[in-house]
Amino acid sequence: MIITGKYPKLRMRRSRKTDWMRRLVRENSLSSNDFILPIFVTEGKNKKIPIKTMPEVFRYSVDKLGQIIDRALKLKIPMVAIFPQTNSGLKDSFGSEALNDNNLVCKAIRKIKDKYKNEIGIMTDVALDPYTSHGHDGILRNKRILNDETIEILIQQSLLQAQMGSDVIAPSDMMDGRIGEIRQELDNNSLKDIKILSYAVKYASSFYGPFRDAVGSKKSLKGDKKTYQMDFSNSEEALREVALDIKEGADLVMVKPGLPYLDIIKKVKENFKIPVLAYQVSGEYSLLMNGINKGLINENSIYETLMSFKRAGANAIISYFADRIDKIIKN
Repeated sequence: MIITGKYPKLRMRRSRKTDWMRRLVRENSLSSNDFILPIFVTEGKNKKIPIKTMPEVFRYSVDKLGQIIDRALKLKIPMVAIFPQTNSGLKDSFGSEALNDNNLVCKAIRKIKDKYKNEIGIMTDVALDPYTSHGHDGILRNKRILNDETIEILIQQSLLQAQMGSDVIAPSDMMDGRIGEIRQELDNNSLKDIKILSYAVKYASSFYGPFRDAVGSKKSLKGDKKTYQMDFSNSEEALREVALDIKEGADLVMVKPGLPYLDIIKKVKENFKIPVLAYQVSGEYSLLMNGINKGLINENSIYETLMSFKRAGANAIISYFADRIDKIIKN
């Protein structure tokens, strides 16, 4: 059949014809340099415990951390993020265990720094939910989360983690004004080089369930976190949050969750000249893994999803897939 008529002068398919051409004009790429690996730590010795709601993710006792840190170093991942599963007997309404210099996070920091020095960065979470008996990120009184009283504890928690050797302090609590107070305390204690990654945009999301299982706060959580985490209907509010945290001294900012909020990542990146991180949270991870394990989607969906964060403007991604990124990119 001969088809007559006008053909386009510019054929977009020309740049897609071969693999080498597609690689040559590709706008975004992924490497291990783009990732932060979250690690869950638990009490005891010689433990590597599977997390039922997060396939292929584990809790490690402090003495077993070398196993996963070695893997991260082999992959050239720049930083790990530490999250504790605190024993219920150590929890109270004020999250006092957060200020114990021998808590799980402090022991993990010392272990990693002692063995690896500065070969890999350490990021530590600043919030009270792994330590409170009620599962909230702050002090709960008369069904209200107290902002200023919570900040007083967060300041001490941040200082302790920095003194132990944490490289990046990451407040995830969403209390108003905490970044400025933490920055001031670090500076006053000759810790001016410690970086602050603010969870500036953290939504009250339904995607956090598996994480709360992993740190042991899900069953104890009373109510929800909507009075301090952001309303997921809002986007302009996210810009106000980021602007405030930058003014208070944040070095980097986070958008959490990731995939449902690609528009927010893009807005933040376009409006502020600051590194923007995306957190591919536990619910996103588990949905993908369950879909793959059931044969509903293939493993290429992981790469496609991770690339969406880069395309939206994220400088880096916190992902539970980070320890498998070599295989993901290769495939």
